[in-house]
Amino acid sequence: MPNTSARPKHGRRTRRRRREDPARNELVSSSLESAQQCLFNQDYGTAFVHYLLVLNLAPMFKDFARESFRFTLNKWTEELDSVGRIQDLFDCYEQALELFPADEVILNSMGEHLFRMGFRDEAAGHFHKALKLRPDYPEARENFYRVANWLVERWHFLMLNDHGRNRKYQQAIQKAVQSGCNTVLDIGTGTGILGMCAKKAGAADVYACELSKTMYELACEVVNANGMDGSIKILHMKSLEMEVPKDIPHRVSLVVTETVDAGLFGEGIIESLVHAWHHLLLPPQQVPLPPSSSATGRVIPAGATVFGMALESIEIRRHHRICVSEVGNLSIAAAGELRSPVSCSPEPDDSMEPYTTERLSRVPGGYKALTEPFTALSIDFNNVQELEGLSSREVQQIRMPVTQEGELDALAVWFQLHLDEESSLSTGPQEDTCWEQAIYPVHSFVLKPQDELIVEVSCIDAFLRLCSVAVLRDGHEIHLDNRPDAQNPGNPVSNPNPEAELCSALASLQTDQTQTKDFCMLECSEMALLNNQDYHQSFSGALAKLIPQLRAKCQDKERSGDSTDASDLLYVLDVSEGFSLLSLIAASHGHVKAYSSMEKKKQQEVLKRLARSNNVPEQHLEFWLNHTEDEHGMLKRPSREKLWSAIMLDCVETCGLIRQKLMEKASLARCLLEDGGSIFPAKIVVHGILVESDTLLLESAVQGQEATLGFNIAPFINQFTVPVHVFLDFSTLECKRLSEFVELFVLDLMDSTANYTDREVKVQATSAGRITAIPFWYHIYLDQEISVSTLSQNSHWKQAAVVLQQPVEVQAGDWVRLAVKLHKSAMSITAHIEKSPGPMEQ
Repeated sequence: MPNTSARPKHGRRTRRRRREDPARNELVSSSLESAQQCLFNQDYGTAFVHYLLVLNLAPMFKDFARESFRFTLNKWTEELDSVGRIQDLFDCYEQALELFPADEVILNSMGEHLFRMGFRDEAAGHFHKALKLRPDYPEARENFYRVANWLVERWHFLMLNDHGRNRKYQQAIQKAVQSGCNTVLDIGTGTGILGMCAKKAGAADVYACELSKTMYELACEVVNANGMDGSIKILHMKSLEMEVPKDIPHRVSLVVTETVDAGLFGEGIIESLVHAWHHLLLPPQQVPLPPSSSATGRVIPAGATVFGMALESIEIRRHHRICVSEVGNLSIAAAGELRSPVSCSPEPDDSMEPYTTERLSRVPGGYKALTEPFTALSIDFNNVQELEGLSSREVQQIRMPVTQEGELDALAVWFQLHLDEESSLSTGPQEDTCWEQAIYPVHSFVLKPQDELIVEVSCIDAFLRLCSVAVLRDGHEIHLDNRPDAQNPGNPVSNPNPEAELCSALASLQTDQTQTKDFCMLECSEMALLNNQDYHQSFSGALAKLIPQLRAKCQDKERSGDSTDASDLLYVLDVSEGFSLLSLIAASHGHVKAYSSMEKKKQQEVLKRLARSNNVPEQHLEFWLNHTEDEHGMLKRPSREKLWSAIMLDCVETCGLIRQKLMEKASLARCLLEDGGSIFPAKIVVHGILVESDTLLLESAVQGQEATLGFNIAPFINQFTVPVHVFLDFSTLECKRLSEFVELFVLDLMDSTANYTDREVKVQATSAGRITAIPFWYHIYLDQEISVSTLSQNSHWKQAAVVLQQPVEVQAGDWVRLAVKLHKSAMSITAHIEKSPGPMEQ
């Protein structure tokens, strides 16, 4: 029925012309002029306020003022960030987005600030919006790839591609549901696959919870795409916050979860299950009573058994212990105790991690098992008393016979996850699995086949802790944490005389160990860097060539009547990230005043101690950030009268990528060099190779629906596929090499005119196969003769690989054309077969 109360329609009228408001126009004009003047005077805060006024009063100026407004916003938020006015910073972005809600540059910039402050979910949302607005926007794409690695870790892809694991979980869930468990809660649902297995098996009610906003939204999309959006309720919350009937209407008969990490308990499964048993699950089945699954609760997995073994591994050793006594011709005996952030201490320490992780089957250099595997612990997830008592269990001492001679570097741990009485999953080093193993670095000791290693196992604060405490040799117990060399990182362990070692260890038992020594903590990558002797020797050699040349120039200028004083010190700046000895190596060459960019006070103290012990004058080593107001102004003149003789840039991230804004830093550094001065490195050459690697494909994206039990998951999680795979160990990568090594790209840090943004390279296939990826690494040239490679065996760097969107089939002898592009730190490569053969580009 028509709306009888509706007002009668009128004919179309001419829009009345808006009256001009002279006062308003004058305000807009004067504010715009003031904004431009403030911008010229670098008064960005006032300029920003004027632009807000102009654009709110006169929106027609938006297109005209957009670029200036973006620039002003960027500069003003940098200032706010530097003084810690975080709320004001985000208020500015909110105001900017009210004016320009579809501006990809502003969205991307706000995302960068969010990411730096740890708001990764929110940052991803802004980067994703920016990319939707402009798919070819390289900054947003690079940022999205960076944040995607945080939000959807690479193990998600491996796990979903692990058909065996998925199938076993499905079978265990199906059996439980068919036996009467018809109400299910999936804790930490991820993509929702286990909840969907329960629903497919016939469960009446299925609930799921997920803390990560990104994974929660992903699970909602997946469940909807598989036609289960009305039958699975997904909650964006921790299971610890869930209540009955507030969040779910009743207790459930089955909890399914895989909230376990390489050390089993690291993702909080114990706390989650204790809460679930008390608040979300039906009571457990009592053994004397007849089974009735619908009236009782249970958990999948039902329990776990933890195994461990002692091992020797040079790769693990060099990331957790100083193995050298000299670095770049400097003795490091006076460094004091340097620790990695991974501690095998039985006591909790918020500053330390109880373990790290490695895929032992792919550790460079391999490993040697020094004992047989031993059972460290068993846990029943269906026994709430056992779960609650885990943290208060008595420390268990386990004695393991040593089976092979070798240097004790770590204890490795894995587990068997018992899904039910019949089915289990193993995360062991010999298994073809998506899991890594937990690694507990320990004090070094050379073990002999007749020894027994004594290990303590505990679960204080619900973390599995293993500590290698002693070795039983010839009836004597040698306590490893009391040995003198365990406290002195400057003395690497060799193979001492067994009798002398035993006497020394026994004598150390009489030493007062009650005083806690001061120590300096270094990241694992910084430990490996200190152990990289080739790296430091190369820098020392390059400086030894440069410094005499610059001194000779000064002397020539002084003889020719120039005002230069040949006795003046040469100034060297090291802007390496983290702990670095390069400034001290420079100062040790004499006639040099070196500046280090290290910020941490304890690390500065280590450098000062090493300077004193190596007879470097105190006034020849300073800390540059103590002289600058903020780290953004790090690259500037050492003084009004001086320029730098050398600037050392940290060019490559440990993960295998070029550092962000490297070329901008190099451009600024060139302007700050004296005549004849140098940037170290002077040039970076990128090398690569064509490979066929199913491993890289499986770690980069979900491959079809077969692995995911027929559920449609791949299109959704593959939105987070990152085309560049980082932290790669090429020496242990399972792959087929399809070409020789080839030069891909050159970055010249001393000559900007030699640089380019893209390059085409022809490479000939040496074998038939599918090109799935192009691993790459760097030759870092300090000068024309001296270089270091990030592919070398003792490198502290990992490698990276571009994974092609579509594999390319090649035959031996085919020529492949690679289009290589480098935008800031992001490398992209496309490949196609060259129809007519041609010579390789030089």
